[in-house]
Amino acid sequence: MSAKVLKIDDRDNVLVALADLAASTAVNYQGVDYTLLEDIPAKHKFFMNDMLAGDEVFMYGVLVGKVQFELKAGTRMTIENTKHAADPYQYRKSNYQWQAPDVSGFEHKTFLGYHRADGNVGTANYWLFIPTVFCENRNLDIIKEALYKELGYAIDDKYKNYTHALLEAYQNGADLKEIDLQPAAKGADRPFKNVDGIKFLNHSGGCGGTRQDANTLSKLLAAYANHPNVAGVTVLSLGCEHLQANQFKEDLLALNPDFKKPLILLGQQQVMNEEQLLKETLRETFKGLVEINKIERKPAPLSKLCVGVKCGGSDGFSGISANPAVGHCADLLVALGAKVLSAEFPELCGVEQELIDRMPEEETARKFIKLMTEYDDLAHKVGSGFYMNPSPGNIKDGLITDAIKSAGAAKKAGTSPVVDVLDYTEPATKPGLSLVCTPGNDVEATTGKAAAGATLILFTTGLGTPTGNPVCPTIKVATNTNLAKRMADIIDIDTGPIIEGEKTITEMGEDILSYCIEVASGREIPKAVQLNQDDFIPWKRGVSL
Repeated sequence: MSAKVLKIDDRDNVLVALADLAASTAVNYQGVDYTLLEDIPAKHKFFMNDMLAGDEVFMYGVLVGKVQFELKAGTRMTIENTKHAADPYQYRKSNYQWQAPDVSGFEHKTFLGYHRADGNVGTANYWLFIPTVFCENRNLDIIKEALYKELGYAIDDKYKNYTHALLEAYQNGADLKEIDLQPAAKGADRPFKNVDGIKFLNHSGGCGGTRQDANTLSKLLAAYANHPNVAGVTVLSLGCEHLQANQFKEDLLALNPDFKKPLILLGQQQVMNEEQLLKETLRETFKGLVEINKIERKPAPLSKLCVGVKCGGSDGFSGISANPAVGHCADLLVALGAKVLSAEFPELCGVEQELIDRMPEEETARKFIKLMTEYDDLAHKVGSGFYMNPSPGNIKDGLITDAIKSAGAAKKAGTSPVVDVLDYTEPATKPGLSLVCTPGNDVEATTGKAAAGATLILFTTGLGTPTGNPVCPTIKVATNTNLAKRMADIIDIDTGPIIEGEKTITEMGEDILSYCIEVASGREIPKAVQLNQDDFIPWKRGVSL
């Protein structure tokens, strides 16, 4: 790797700047000198050859765009001179041969997890509150406030203390600029040592919208209740909503006919006023917490892990450092017999053929093609399309087309065969790599990934994204060291050493798996979990990129 630029694949006709490069700089790559015609910021690309209008642009070895007008070598790729383009795809019988990585350093390792009656193993032990309808969100907020501080699950009070200090300063006529944050007093000890958290799935659904929305939400909530990281559930319903409590229970039992976790179902309209509802909810949940606190962590093989891979706030380094490193970790997990889940169908645009060729079963490939085609067609019907996926932040940091973003995003899934394709809310049942149909939106994707059964999520980011999940510990992986230092409060792992040439992708992938084992065992707590970053947004199956 050159200290200044990188060519990702031999078929590419652009080079990536690994550092800010000034106009007129002469850059040598593999014995060829390139004179830059303009400033090339780090993470952006410049053309290696003179280009004509309509010429194809290749990156990661795939078609990612077409040039809009004549350009000279050394010109920076921009949204003005390059537009999205991707090759068509189809099922074709392939003989994909996967070279599994060396797992000798991990094959005898275990993690300390929570063993469930259905044979799954959780990486956490949570009590979960579920409203069947948004009308119950306020009650959940009251319950959360009642439980969190008293039972030791609230984050510190430094901002409340800061607000109090500002008020005092204002009342005393003091300068507000002189008031600073003070370390908060140590929070309350947790009386339930084996209960890792009490989580709440507040949402805006359950009534209004379409019946399809309510049906999908019911299956999603049932998947969360059945999640390996959930030990007990409290469900609050109103009574008149589309999503009836009995429908939720039917979907839960369809998913797991032998469901054995504590399940508390209470309806506000049927039997009680608000005060009675909250009193009974708190009392019955407290009794449930006593029971699940008896469950202890025990050793489990790494094959019991189910790890979701996700990227958000991506930058021009995502496909070079963090995503390939997470991809190597994914390959290690697959080789160890674990499950890996990759989602974000709008961010697979341009790499469909590569993924299809990795599907040994034709039925799996046909299902993938159907879901991708229907999703993209729906987007076009409302005047959009996958090509409109990159956000302003993505573009600013070098992801000019959706195909560029997708080709880099796909790296986090590794190179193993695709054993299954799952529609939204379908559970992962097969060891190996599965693709889960979700939007690219960070929270909608992580919400869907947890519903499929992910017990950990590896989330790569180049710009800094605080996303977490209520039931699935989410590990943040930075693409660059500058971000890791600047936003150390949300970042767990720094893959910047790959960009600096200090570590290989293989080494970093092994480091990531080692960290996953620590998190799965409860010995390391990811920043998103520490901050109670519990993001949950159900997908209504509309157009969301």
